[in-house]
Amino acid sequence: MINTIIWGLMIPFIGTSLGAACVFFLKEDLKTGIQRALTGFASGVMVAASIWSLIVPAIEQSAEKGRWAFLPAFIGFWLGILFLLLLDHIIPHLHRNIGQGEQAEGPKTRLDRTIMMVLAVTLHNIPEGMAVGVVYAGLLAGSGTVTAGGALALTLGIAIQNFPEGAIVSMPLFAEEKRKAKAFGLGILSGAVEPVFGGLTVLIASHIVPAMPYFLSFAAGAMLYVVVEELIPEMSAGEHSNIGVISFAAGFSLMMALDVALG
Repeated sequence: MINTIIWGLMIPFIGTSLGAACVFFLKEDLKTGIQRALTGFASGVMVAASIWSLIVPAIEQSAEKGRWAFLPAFIGFWLGILFLLLLDHIIPHLHRNIGQGEQAEGPKTRLDRTIMMVLAVTLHNIPEGMAVGVVYAGLLAGSGTVTAGGALALTLGIAIQNFPEGAIVSMPLFAEEKRKAKAFGLGILSGAVEPVFGGLTVLIASHIVPAMPYFLSFAAGAMLYVVVEELIPEMSAGEHSNIGVISFAAGFSLMMALDVALG
């Protein structure tokens, strides 16, 4: 079981690392349309994972409360939203700099915008790591609503959407500094928070089994905050926003299929 949990925590990080490795194979920065499509896909995966892998199990675990079975999920969800709202005020986000980088002059501004992108991706990797950690904590605690297949589906889904994130970070960094090794290093560093926060969540949640519905929905709230605050504006910016919408639908349906088929 321990090995399963370790691998479960590391697989999303591996997805980020593989995406960051694109810097060694691609010669140019990702085009805007591709970035929009990848961001939309990531959004769809995270929304589906929040519903099927986190909120639904949280409600099922509170079934004994009858008509109030939604309450732990409701409370945990809002705690996750408020937690990310607090982080949003502490750590600067990329969306605050969208448009400025294109209008301002000088390489320093473009580099600052790229650094903001790294911070934004790193920040929203925190709730993803917590989400993986909490489902494996539920699996470790023997929760009947969290299955090995469901945990694997969430892990694979996040790993899939982490792949484009790694590329979205490393490619602009390489375009600015022309140093592939540094761009790759910062790309994988942005995903290193996932196994760290995932492991911490396993250690905490596994000792507080009755609070598991709150942990599950907390992770869901945090992930959905990131989607609405960061990813959806990115995928909808500019012309041809339908690319992001179609990619969102593809990511959502893929994650839904994975969770149902493996769960």
